[in-house]
Amino acid sequence: MYSESGSHTLSNHPAGGGPPGRRWRAGAFGVLWLAAILFSTADAARAGDITALVVDAKGQPLKNAVVYAIPVSGKVAPPEKGKTALVDQIRKEFIPMVVAAQTGTAVYFPNNDNIHHHVYSLSPAKTFELPLYLGAPPNPVVFDKPGIAALGCNIHDWMLAYVVVVDTPHFAITGQDGKGAIRDVPPGAYTLLAWHYMMKGEPESRAIGVQVASGDQEKRFALDLKPVFPIRRAPSLPGGGYR
Repeated sequence: MYSESGSHTLSNHPAGGGPPGRRWRAGAFGVLWLAAILFSTADAARAGDITALVVDAKGQPLKNAVVYAIPVSGKVAPPEKGKTALVDQIRKEFIPMVVAAQTGTAVYFPNNDNIHHHVYSLSPAKTFELPLYLGAPPNPVVFDKPGIAALGCNIHDWMLAYVVVVDTPHFAITGQDGKGAIRDVPPGAYTLLAWHYMMKGEPESRAIGVQVASGDQEKRFALDLKPVFPIRRAPSLPGGGYR
């Protein structure tokens, strides 16, 4: 209704200003409007995936390459509490051959063979030794700084594996197709790197800048490889023995 002065008054309307039907419609519109804003904001901040393809100089896919994204800001979440990784020993081989882990991760080295193994690393990233043992050592090895730890066995010279320790939780290992997918990377600027145990040079020499938004993206690394001369696996000794 209007007052004599011509101004609009709500004195005869229910509390809240306006007929109930109109108030409901206005309220519903407000809820939908707020939901739309929240949805678009959440979508804008949605984490993205980075898929990296790693190939050699001839374009052939490389398995067991580690790809990882480091935030340009330098701010990374610490490893999840209780986060662990595992390098098994089966049929006188390390399984898997390559493990990637964030700095601070504890790695277990069970021995599932029926013979003794003697695991060690002389790498600057982590120097340790697990003398002859069967089963599982009581404690894991904590990899507390970034770098590449090459693993060996003092009894079986052909056994070789790598623990790739990176200062980020955003990493993946490539499969047979040479692809590794880094999932749920928060939006922001990153440096994307790739490592392979046969590559020439350091990962930093082939770094790629990546701006992660709500969409997914693909990047490609072509690595020059150095020749590798693997140690031949020794045959089993007559009458048993460690080999």
